[in-house]
Amino acid sequence: MKILIIADEESKYLWDYYDSTLFTEIDFIISAGDLKAKYLSFLTTMSSKRLFYVHGNHDTRYIQSPPHGCDTLEDHIIVQNGIRILGLGGSFRYKKGHFQYTEKQMRRRIKKLNTIIRQFGGIDIIVTHAPAKGIDDSKDLCHTGFEVFNELMDKYKPSYLIHGHQHLNYGYKSKRIHFYKETTIINGYNYYILDYVKNDAPPIKFNMISRFMNTVFFYIKFINSQISKEYSKYKRYLKNNNL
Repeated sequence: MKILIIADEESKYLWDYYDSTLFTEIDFIISAGDLKAKYLSFLTTMSSKRLFYVHGNHDTRYIQSPPHGCDTLEDHIIVQNGIRILGLGGSFRYKKGHFQYTEKQMRRRIKKLNTIIRQFGGIDIIVTHAPAKGIDDSKDLCHTGFEVFNELMDKYKPSYLIHGHQHLNYGYKSKRIHFYKETTIINGYNYYILDYVKNDAPPIKFNMISRFMNTVFFYIKFINSQISKEYSKYKRYLKNNNL
């Protein structure tokens, strides 16, 4: 399975010199933020591939004019081709503005998602704009990574964390790919084609009582919501594939 990852800088190769043959083997597209809405809309329209996105710290225009035909990943899980994808956009707060968070605020966002993540039995891909703490981040406040992202990887062991924000041409000695325990971390700057391979981490286990209580709370809180529809879709995927 191939995923086109984009972030931070519109690619002339993908936009000005668009070639449909590039997208023949692409299954879907992920944007890690700070891209023009019309660029995202162009790619999903021309390629007929689903495009999922999180907000970058410069994506305030999305508030009034979100990317047409694209799906936001913010603060929930979307299942695509059986892959559980969680989105947490925004950067570390460095001034007043939208899509910026303190460490405490980001922790609060993730805490609200714990019931959902447990119900899905974990996550396969985390999509963020900011990097994790100490992994491809910088010392300036704007480009500081979130420590809670490291803790999220420790707890749920996703196959990938995809981020943007840290431009590979900044001169910070950034690298495209890092490894953190069971998770491969990808800097999506400009564009990158990921050949998705699930890691070997064992599935997250919960005892029967915890699982039951989580399920009850999940359906009380999210019944008839989009997230419950995604969960039903994921259950059908597991059943159809004898997983």
